[in-house]
Amino acid sequence: MPPKITNSVAWQQAEILMQPAFIRVIDNIRKQLDESSWTGTYHDVLIWPPSTTDEIKALVTELLQAMETATPEEADEIRETLARLPMPHPGYHLRLQRQQQEASIDLWELCYEVCFLEYSPHKEGADIDTSLIDEFGEVDWLRLDAKSKELVEEAFAKLPES
Repeated sequence: MPPKITNSVAWQQAEILMQPAFIRVIDNIRKQLDESSWTGTYHDVLIWPPSTTDEIKALVTELLQAMETATPEEADEIRETLARLPMPHPGYHLRLQRQQQEASIDLWELCYEVCFLEYSPHKEGADIDTSLIDEFGEVDWLRLDAKSKELVEEAFAKLPES
């Protein structure tokens, strides 16, 4: 889940870091894939709140599809219903395969680990890693690359052994 950002300064810092972090994560993944026996493909996914049942997921999906052809009155009714239901947020995963083994890495979670200090998807809030921003308020590319490389290497080290 995306971290809760508690103030406008942290929000601005997150905006500065997220895209560069994503670029560095993807580049470091490419380098890891070049050196490993894993093959990877990228996929858009929907991330649902943890307690969402399959029935609710199906209902929300059905309602979202119905919105595409609904009349304005029907669309208002659908929006009211959707407002009371849990909604997914978009995610982006790297699916890895090696022979019969499969694994997945959540790329947004990995980017959050890069951008935030001691990030955990189970913690409510998170603090920006300000060491990744230089004294001029710009991205410190060397630190960002080093941290993203380290975290990508850790993610690959956690993959199942062959």
